[in-house]
Amino acid sequence: MNFKIETIPNYRVAYMRRVGPYGNGNIEVWENFKKWAKEKNLLKSNTILLAVQQDNPETTLPENCRFDACIVISEDYQIDDSISENELPGGKYMIYEVKHTREDIQNAYSSIFPSIQKSGYQIENKPIFERYIGDMSNNHYCEICIPIKQ
Repeated sequence: MNFKIETIPNYRVAYMRRVGPYGNGNIEVWENFKKWAKEKNLLKSNTILLAVQQDNPETTLPENCRFDACIVISEDYQIDDSISENELPGGKYMIYEVKHTREDIQNAYSSIFPSIQKSGYQIENKPIFERYIGDMSNNHYCEICIPIKQ
């Protein structure tokens, strides 16, 4: 799989979290989150949306897996009680652009990790996330961002 290396800054994010098995429930929280972001006029041409699977489903019970639907917000954006806030750590990431279909994303995840091992990079202990910049989601693409040790 082709990838590029990118240094990503720390992201201040507003987010909604779902706890439970990854899958269709994540789609529901994602849609609710995008509705919230639209109501707050946060969806612009340069908006960065992130889908963060906080846990490895191979080592975490499905009922304990955390999924965060996020939007990158400015330092001066005021959060209200309807949403949570966090910061995702920046650093070096391997970026894989993939079609945003369930099948393509599953195939990408199954081939990314062997690809990383062959490349000589090591994964850093930070969240892996899917990134959507601007119209990427409308064009059915996303970037899978894998943190690597520098």
